[in-house]
Amino acid sequence: MRSADPKNLILEVMRQLITSFIFSRLDYCNAVLVNWPFSTIAPLQRVQNAAARLLLGLPRRDHVHPALKELHWLPVVFRIKFKVALMMFTVHTRRCPDYLTDSVQACNSDPGRTRLRSASSTNYSVPRTRTKLGDRAFSVVGPVVWNSLPAAVREADSLYSFKRKLKTHLFTMCFTDLLCFYVFYKLL
Repeated sequence: MRSADPKNLILEVMRQLITSFIFSRLDYCNAVLVNWPFSTIAPLQRVQNAAARLLLGLPRRDHVHPALKELHWLPVVFRIKFKVALMMFTVHTRRCPDYLTDSVQACNSDPGRTRLRSASSTNYSVPRTRTKLGDRAFSVVGPVVWNSLPAAVREADSLYSFKRKLKTHLFTMCFTDLLCFYVFYKLL
């Protein structure tokens, strides 16, 4: 058996340490940052960008978008959407506390919609709000994010397959959609 190259081993250990440290900080309670101004989220994005540059040995001025794609990391805005969608999946499959289930209402549970096409869908009703703060509530953001997902993602049969399909969807949306690419760079 061949011994591993010490340089590659050190790089792999460094990658694992940076990844676990950075993402434990980036993902901690980031679901509360949904619909916040990008100026609030930008410091987290800068941390992620710096970590990607460090891992790949990129100069400070190089674009980070290809690095994030190579590392298969979602930008912070998409990580937040991922987390909210994951919470909605647990609501949809009834694997969450009752207070979360009670905060959203499925379209098919509304008696006034029994004869509509939405009665057979997996969509959730989005309540109207009058303030920006109200737009940040889980009862609003959860259904908005869930309803924006394609049916193939929403109809996953397990948590593992949902996570896999969701990350693939968000990754494709982030790294192949030119509009998203433009917005991502304009906001950094």
